Amino acid sequence: MTDTLPAQTQRTIDPDKLMSFVFRAVDEVGATLNTALVVMGDKLGYYTAMADGRPVTPAELAEQTGTSEHYAREWLNNQAAGAIVEYDAETRRYTLPAEHAVALADPTSPAYLAGFFQLALGTVHDAERIYQAARDGDGMGWHEHNTDVHHGCERFFRTMYNGHLLNEWIPALDGVAAKLAAGGTVADVGCGHGASTILLAKAFPNATFVGSDYHAESIAVARERAAAAGVSDRVTFEVTPATGFTGTGYDLVAMFDCLHDMGDPVGAARHVREAIAEDGTWMVVEPMAGDRVEDNLNTVGRAYYGFSTLLCTPASLSQDVGLALGTQAGPAKIRDVSTAAGFTGFRTAATTPFNNVFEVRP
Repeated sequence: MTDTLPAQTQRTIDPDKLMSFVFRAVDEVGATLNTALVVMGDKLGYYTAMADGRPVTPAELAEQTGTSEHYAREWLNNQAAGAIVEYDAETRRYTLPAEHAVALADPTSPAYLAGFFQLALGTVHDAERIYQAARDGDGMGWHEHNTDVHHGCERFFRTMYNGHLLNEWIPALDGVAAKLAAGGTVADVGCGHGASTILLAKAFPNATFVGSDYHAESIAVARERAAAAGVSDRVTFEVTPATGFTGTGYDLVAMFDCLHDMGDPVGAARHVREAIAEDGTWMVVEPMAGDRVEDNLNTVGRAYYGFSTLLCTPASLSQDVGLALGTQAGPAKIRDVSTAAGFTGFRTAATTPFNNVFEVRP
């Protein structure tokens, strides 16, 4: 007997709905191109030059930034069409609104987004390899990506840490601030460029810190930045996977936006359980997500599912075990990981629009 496919059902096309989608698709392409143009504005200093709010012409912007007027003109027109800058048709000048300047030209702002665009651009740049990996069922390691991924990630998440780590997240953990103030010990696992480690070290001068990451180039950057920040006497960085960081008896083990990237998160969690003090705390900071797909079908979820497909899931699949939790794992999956590793306490200690912060206890 020959299997046959069911006949295709003819569906009625609504012309208005079709055209609505076509124009939405045009907007999607514009948004994709704009990612590169925002990074262009960041790297060429266009946003910085316009941050004071003074209206400029293309010629003035080009002169201020030492760039070509032709490029400045087209860039400004694109940014005006996307409502990132404002255009005055009478004066033919362009203005960067104050709120947009905070997000695009002020690295100290908790709303700073330039690194987010850089991370996205770097991620898309490597997409061709991900297409093939999806065909083959392979992965792509963090270390295999271009530097825009590494630097953009650090710039984006450093903004989160500057805005929330010391004022909200550490105080939300039971007794942790007091332990660190008295001279506790901290392991920052998957520390990347060391932004979180250094921030904590500067805030708690009596504590000692070990930052670890398997990416040697990131650890080299972390060591340089610790020296520049004057905390090298209390901060050590090591190149090692999450299942092999050194030391025991830690008062705090922290993982910032990295557990879901690991090939063996349960194995990493078991190592944390062995390394942590019996009254210690494991702080797991993960991307904002709910437990159900429908919880994450929103603006933030859309971006994170994109990163999950092109960056985080391939990273996990490139490693041993390759559990591939995904960027939108949600609290229930993180709880399952901690329980499998032998932890008994688990709660959501804090949230932001971009993060869940979990307190895990032995």
